[in-house]
Amino acid sequence: MKTITVNASKTYDVVIGNGILPEIGSRCRELSAAKTVALISDSNVAPLYAKNVEDSLTGAGFRVVSFVFPAGEQSKNADVYLQILAFLAENQLGRKDLIVALGGGVCGDMAGFAAATYLRGIDFVQVPTSLLAMVDSSVGGKTAIDLPQGKNLVGAFHQPILVLCDMALLETLPQENFLDGCGEIVKYGVLGDRNLLKLLTETKICFPREDVIARCVEMKRDVVNADEFEGGLRMLLNLGHTLGHAVEKCSHFSLSHGACVAIGLAVVTRGAVKKGYCSAEDGKAILSAISALGLPSETAIGMDDLMDSMLNDKKRTSGSITCVVPYGIGDCRRETMTLMEVRNFMEAGM
Repeated sequence: MKTITVNASKTYDVVIGNGILPEIGSRCRELSAAKTVALISDSNVAPLYAKNVEDSLTGAGFRVVSFVFPAGEQSKNADVYLQILAFLAENQLGRKDLIVALGGGVCGDMAGFAAATYLRGIDFVQVPTSLLAMVDSSVGGKTAIDLPQGKNLVGAFHQPILVLCDMALLETLPQENFLDGCGEIVKYGVLGDRNLLKLLTETKICFPREDVIARCVEMKRDVVNADEFEGGLRMLLNLGHTLGHAVEKCSHFSLSHGACVAIGLAVVTRGAVKKGYCSAEDGKAILSAISALGLPSETAIGMDDLMDSMLNDKKRTSGSITCVVPYGIGDCRRETMTLMEVRNFMEAGM
């Protein structure tokens, strides 16, 4: 078992281990004097793990109430968010009570945003059940819902009090969803760990899970500790996301987030090589890792549609968009480009 401590506006542990889900009740009790826990999950995860979590929390002396929403990105909207808030109010949760998010990135974002805004903020715990959530979205305090105009346009920074990553939960994860997390793992390798990219290329999806998850969490911890509210350095974590979010939206979310990040990462890498920013050797290493994991690297969606989607990206300011460009493995930089420059750069990598 590995424990990684995040020292942001709130200090908390990310605990990574195998078979540690039954500890959720005792760990929450150590951290919280709550009387009631609202367990928020989705229709895929709840049938598998909700009872185990409820039993553990009840055994630790909590009253548990559960809210389950339909699984999928389509549920990450204002209607479901308001349903969660109404559920919390109906069950009379107070400021000292607790929310536990049991699920993947969508669940963590939704429950976290509810926790950030209900009664102006209550504590919450992340129990990520997907690889993507374990390596990325459960850590760092970003919470949000989507609007029809784009992803994550309404949200708040709200750090959890605990993140519990039980790798045993990955055993029930479909391979497509497991690969979803691999897109974010490649991103971390490009941002600062050449050995991680090499390991992924050599081992493919059989990489040592605990070590790789812990490495990604450590890298995100370092970024969040230095720039919790995304004033500069943390924006580098958007590598592959500008185009990736556009592909995701244009596909009507039929493509997973991790697959879209992989496409976005591949496009900006090829664009950076063609523009002479990134060496062909580093470009090949990045693309080889994406390919080795069975992730997509191209999209058939037209540039006009992608540009329309990028106009609603959070990283846009007036007539420009800030993109993260790989100048090499471990050397990624934020570049503010005009809309025409973004289009030319992305077309070079398509």
